[in-house]
Amino acid sequence: MVAKRFPIEAGHIMMFARSVGDDNPIYYDADYAQTTEAGSVIAPPTFPQSSAQFDPDYFLRPKIGQPWFGSGKTPTGVQRAAGGGGGGGGGGLHAEQHFEYHRHLKPGDVLTATVKPGKTWEKEGRRSGKLIFSESITEYRDQNGELVITARGVGVRTERPVDQPAQKSETAEA
Repeated sequence: MVAKRFPIEAGHIMMFARSVGDDNPIYYDADYAQTTEAGSVIAPPTFPQSSAQFDPDYFLRPKIGQPWFGSGKTPTGVQRAAGGGGGGGGGGLHAEQHFEYHRHLKPGDVLTATVKPGKTWEKEGRRSGKLIFSESITEYRDQNGELVITARGVGVRTERPVDQPAQKSETAEA
């Protein structure tokens, strides 16, 4: 995420919770939330991922009048070069996401994010050759500069496309 500002609003928190099927009243009922340890409405644990929608250049965000990669098995609109992405002719994917909360996110917070590289490591895969793992660390700070969340994402790419099992050919019987 490289959005300049990520405002945390009560309506966004409620809609996010509903979209992930979490009906905990701490995400939308201010009267109930006052009776909890948090003392107010708070955001669900994975809510920081929605910060991408405040980034106009987020690669999965549709852009009016432009082809869009989409999110299905077969991309829509964008033609990719043969061999897939991720370098080395292999493919890449998002493997893990971790959040370390330093305090709860609350309506009224305005976050900024700083992204920096983390560790990288390799492992030998059985069907795709070398697996290359890389971390990305995102620090979310509030309007006072206080560190609120540290998010760690792990991506993995393969050295080459995964070997496909041989297809049995069908022969017609006479």
